[in-house]
Amino acid sequence: MSNHWEVVIGLEIHAQLAAQSKIFSGASTAFGGEPNTQACLVDLGYPGTLPVLNEKAIEMAVRFGLAVDADIASRSIFARKNYFYPDLPKGYQISQLDLPIVKGGKMSILDDSGNEKIIGITRAHLEEDAGKSIHDEFENASGIDLNRAGTPLLEIVSEPDISSAKEAVAYMKKVHSIVRYLGISDGNMQEGSFRCDANVSVKPFSQKELGTRTELKNLNSFKFVEKAIQHEIIRQIEIIEDGGEIVQETRLYDSNLDETRSMRSKEEANDYRYFPDPDLLPVIIDEEYINEIRESLPELPSAKKDRFVKSYQLKSADAEVLTSSKQLADFFEEVDKGTDIDSQSTANWVIGDYMAALNKTDLEIEESKISASDLASLLNKIADQTISGKIAKEVFESMWKGEGSAEEIIERKGLVQITDDSEIENIVNQVIENNPSQVKDYLDGKSQLLGYFVGQIMKETKGKANPQKVNEILRRNLK
Repeated sequence: MSNHWEVVIGLEIHAQLAAQSKIFSGASTAFGGEPNTQACLVDLGYPGTLPVLNEKAIEMAVRFGLAVDADIASRSIFARKNYFYPDLPKGYQISQLDLPIVKGGKMSILDDSGNEKIIGITRAHLEEDAGKSIHDEFENASGIDLNRAGTPLLEIVSEPDISSAKEAVAYMKKVHSIVRYLGISDGNMQEGSFRCDANVSVKPFSQKELGTRTELKNLNSFKFVEKAIQHEIIRQIEIIEDGGEIVQETRLYDSNLDETRSMRSKEEANDYRYFPDPDLLPVIIDEEYINEIRESLPELPSAKKDRFVKSYQLKSADAEVLTSSKQLADFFEEVDKGTDIDSQSTANWVIGDYMAALNKTDLEIEESKISASDLASLLNKIADQTISGKIAKEVFESMWKGEGSAEEIIERKGLVQITDDSEIENIVNQVIENNPSQVKDYLDGKSQLLGYFVGQIMKETKGKANPQKVNEILRRNLK
């Protein structure tokens, strides 16, 4: 892509709140119910029914606002956003426009160069979700499932401070991490609990005015967010360079074809004829309520990362990974508490072999084949020199397959490390004797051959010789 162009991106993230009932009714929000079994008369828009605000949604919105250093509105109101579509039985969506519950705020990410960058948050407002249209299950007809109608959402709108597709993903991942730390959303993207719309525009660096933006709707994975935005950036640049103009519109991303396509012309706020909902009173929030919630906030990712760097002496990049999810951070701390090795080595194992195994088997930490205490026991076998780090990887794989504890696998497979100096020395001398030409080359200055000798010794001992002792005795005897 040409450096001549500046990319401007803003995200609108929709986080489904982890309330057990809907935002204006008592119907369940549980995922996976039979179609239309979790929609009551309020959700169905029956005449004479009245919405009743779910206080839990207010609390969760305030928790998010405090976590991102935003202002909490002492008075906020709900409005009717009018549009007519089958998945919205009332003919309007209850949302917030002029007086949202959360205003301002900020979040730090790492930009494409690895430097810290602050992304502003314009607002976060509460609204109800719409139902779901189903187009592929009925011949010549569409179905409507209203189970999701009325589910509480927090829409988090960023400032147009994002400059690339990768930054957009970094910001979205940070928001995802925070809502999960706060316990206000499960962030399950496969179930639609966390999704976003991306507003994308490009302009020449020399131009002050922003370019015409397009909106990419309903992106529900980090991978698709990056690919959709990247595709849209290229599409807009090519149109402008060919003498065309960008049309303000809403577009959908087709992951199978890796392209975006037009959905409809972009609506403005006045198209929805917003007006205050006459059935809902203004929400009044006092300082005492805000302070109570502030005191209940957990340690957030940025604070936890700083503590990991200072307390555990971890590399900053590793602390960033470990604190990206509360579950992973808790797992690391539990493992580290039960081991005798240094914290950085524990972090290397958690980030390396453990996370690789989770990703390979597509499991969450809660479904892990190895517990924190299991991994701590394995690492202690390295610390007390029962096994080497290399053998530990073999043991880890066996543990993941369910073949037993570290101790059982080591004993059954005869993997105990050889630490006896005289036994190692005999093997070292045998390898030296069997490789006279390599010894001569090593003594003539080819120091890289040391690795060859180590490899031969490890081969003879089936990887069970203590690497530190092997290097020490080998260097001495080669002289």
